[in-house]
Amino acid sequence: MGIWLIDADVLAGSRFRTSALVETVATLGVLAERRPLRPGQLARPAQQRAAFRARLAGDPVGQAFVRGALRPNWLTDILCPPPDDDEHTFDDEMRRIRTASPESLRADLAGDDPVLHVPDLPDRIAAVLDWVWAEVVAPDWERRQRAFEADIIARTRRLSTSGWASALDDMRPGMRWLGEGRLQINAYDYPPHDLTDGQLLFIPSTSERGWVGWRRPSRYSVVYPCAGLLAAGGQTAPGALRRLIGPARATLLSLLDSPMSTTQLVSVSGFALGSVGNHLKILLDSQLVRRRRAGRSVLYYRTPDGDRLVRATASPESVAERL
Repeated sequence: MGIWLIDADVLAGSRFRTSALVETVATLGVLAERRPLRPGQLARPAQQRAAFRARLAGDPVGQAFVRGALRPNWLTDILCPPPDDDEHTFDDEMRRIRTASPESLRADLAGDDPVLHVPDLPDRIAAVLDWVWAEVVAPDWERRQRAFEADIIARTRRLSTSGWASALDDMRPGMRWLGEGRLQINAYDYPPHDLTDGQLLFIPSTSERGWVGWRRPSRYSVVYPCAGLLAAGGQTAPGALRRLIGPARATLLSLLDSPMSTTQLVSVSGFALGSVGNHLKILLDSQLVRRRRAGRSVLYYRTPDGDRLVRATASPESVAERL
């Protein structure tokens, strides 16, 4: 499906949402070393990948599932369908895999590995995904959700001020809005697919490229890379900057590489709304940030002095001083 045909009604009814299963699938690819690691995806990459290898070592069915599900530039269909409206949690989304027939799951995996010919294949696949969720994603889900929500806020604002082309063109590699109801979702030479009367979801993830999915005949999704780095909490700002102006203000100043609203800063930083407002006032009074209105939002951004301060405290000289 190289091009999706999307009319005004589909665009008007499209929406953004987060998905625990989508993020689990994105993390599975990184743990299995079949997808590139992005900043913030794994808290301890070497240890978590080693733990995943140990988990699969005694599970030949799980190994065969990973081999058949994740190929270069390809993801098995069983992991792609968008969540339904009543699927709010990881367990909700996993129901479709747990209740699928072994035959349908095998048919969707690349190759015909005889190891997969087991009657409890749905449970064996679910067990691998359960491990990834419980051991890696769930402990970090709150932080990831904040980053996703901030990305959604930014894209929704861009959509309201600049239109669909601006909101979609840089959403994922190979995707762009062509105009006249045509959305190029990848470079493959497939016949156009008409989404009339369908519902379209946009789902941020930590994946490098994302993917598209569908539940025919009427539900489609675009999974895209969350903009910005998902830096671990407490490590967003340089240490020297944190000591100079305080950890909270240093974090907020470092986050303002691009303009953000107060709501976005709350989502990304995890700080309370009142705390963010107080710190922004001090940064404004210090002329390290400025603000401007964009539609209904007030956006904060660094001044040249703010930029210089962040760069100076992150310089090699600054690092050397801390050693």
